Amino acid sequence: MNAVLNFRSGYELTEIELLDRELDPDFLGEKYARLDILGRTAKGSLINIEVQIVNQYNIEKRTLFYWAKLYQGQLQSGQSHALLKKTVTINVLNFICLPDASRYHNTYHVREDETHQVLNDDLEIHFLELPKLLCRTSTPQTRLEKWLLYLNNAEGKELEEVLMSEPMIKKALTCEQIFAKSALERRRYELREKAIMEEQTLLHGAREEGRIEGKLEGRIEGKLEGAKQTIRTILEIKFGAESAVLMPLLE
Repeated sequence: MNAVLNFRSGYELTEIELLDRELDPDFLGEKYARLDILGRTAKGSLINIEVQIVNQYNIEKRTLFYWAKLYQGQLQSGQSHALLKKTVTINVLNFICLPDASRYHNTYHVREDETHQVLNDDLEIHFLELPKLLCRTSTPQTRLEKWLLYLNNAEGKELEEVLMSEPMIKKALTCEQIFAKSALERRRYELREKAIMEEQTLLHGAREEGRIEGKLEGRIEGKLEGAKQTIRTILEIKFGAESAVLMPLLE
């Protein structure tokens, strides 16, 4: 989180309370592509991290929807809006969704169109697009780039270099290895992986079906137009100029 949020020196997060976002296996169909992590800082700010594997082409709207649910969910009935705390969403994406090909990290706030003055600091949304980072040939320079390489399953020499330069990533890898030894957690991971693969298969099938239907519609339209042209020719030969009265019936 510190690598993403890039706080000034001395203002980094030193602790965070992880809130309950337990993944129920009965709802894997709904949650197949996300690993939700929700935390609260010492100052009360909410930080939500989502890892999205499959592109469903709605990440921008869904991000705003989830952010709004978290923001308004802080208050109970009758409480003052002054109690609302900053809410941050961090999206780690295994696909490209934003047009700027050179920026793998984009941050959004609510700003005035001309002066760019921030309305307030309560909304902050980050998009981290892994494919854009992986297209770079240079070695990772920042803490964030090293963390993203680790999250993208870096291996071999690349992983060794990251571990040597970032002790916290080495600690995370140790936790990951402990996690892998848990039968229950491994089973949940396998179920998520299965659901991701099934969704990718469905999306691929839908695209193929759409292409086939498009080709069939094109062929049918072509044959219909050919038939109409033949009828037009026959009518012109038989009725001459008077055939113009009949032509609209073909449309």
